[in-house]
Amino acid sequence: MSDTYAAAPTTEVTVWSLEQTSPGDLRPAAVPEGDVRIVRSQLPLPEFSRFLYTAVGGDIRWTDRLGLTYAQWSEVLERPGAETWVAYVDGTPAGYVELDGQDDGVVEIVYFGLIPAFRGRRIGGHLLSYGVARAWDTAERRPERPRTRRVWLHTCSKDGPHAMGNYLRRGFRLFDTRTEVEPEAAAPGPWPGAYGS
Repeated sequence: MSDTYAAAPTTEVTVWSLEQTSPGDLRPAAVPEGDVRIVRSQLPLPEFSRFLYTAVGGDIRWTDRLGLTYAQWSEVLERPGAETWVAYVDGTPAGYVELDGQDDGVVEIVYFGLIPAFRGRRIGGHLLSYGVARAWDTAERRPERPRTRRVWLHTCSKDGPHAMGNYLRRGFRLFDTRTEVEPEAAAPGPWPGAYGS
């Protein structure tokens, strides 16, 4: 009997962390033409959050939340400082920004992106600008939260080709780069088999 076995395939991923340290760092994008509205999803609804997560991140291999139970997903959405802002185009969800306000005045942009059908239409810069502005003015909506002193996020080499450029144009500055080895994962899409996986 052999002690050897086939190792699961892995891939190297570069992770970049970026930040803003003042509301004046934000350089907003132009507002796109048409009926584009951004609305806060005020009710923590796992079904809707999971839809956004899989529809936006399915083709770029967002998988870290796919194993969460309904209760775990609810817990994530109900944490203090959590906010989800959804972009709608002609009444249809097009993408979202998920914020995590922490007790020390730091707000992380946990997730941000567009459903593939809405990419390349100048919506992403506007949605990111709006989400960053909401990160900076969190204490105005939630007086129990400390005033925001820093907004940060991370992106990686699996994200879309325009992600880093969008962050830099909005005024984010790079503060850390690292390389990780991750198991290969098929692009799950909003349902198994989407995006040709």
